[in-house]
Amino acid sequence: MSSIEQGVLERMRIDKWLWAARFYKTRSLAAQAVAAGHVRLDGHTLKPAREIRCGDLLEITFGDQTWKIAVNGLSDQRRPAAEAQQLYEESSESRARRAAQREVRQLAPVPGSDLRGRPTKKARRQIKGFNDSF
Repeated sequence: MSSIEQGVLERMRIDKWLWAARFYKTRSLAAQAVAAGHVRLDGHTLKPAREIRCGDLLEITFGDQTWKIAVNGLSDQRRPAAEAQQLYEESSESRARRAAQREVRQLAPVPGSDLRGRPTKKARRQIKGFNDSF
């Protein structure tokens, strides 16, 4: 089935489509997300083997972000991002909500979100000194 072109497929597994549409890096990550309930079809939770068709409405959750998309095409191959974006269309309300959330995160970031990795020696000494003062 690797030589089948986009649009010829009538239905395919949801985990494979999420991988091909570049929502997840691997198919196993897509299957885990579907099994965990992060992907919903018309408001219902799914199993990774569930087949989807063009026109289905999906709700995909990544942390605090939720994408509401309509499936426009099916492809069993993972293609470049520009081509993968043609497989779905995000609703305007979903796009606006994600833009508002992005703006809120930029204006008031979560405390500690700028910290990366382990503390340095200097930071550890400051933390230890702060904790010892109580």
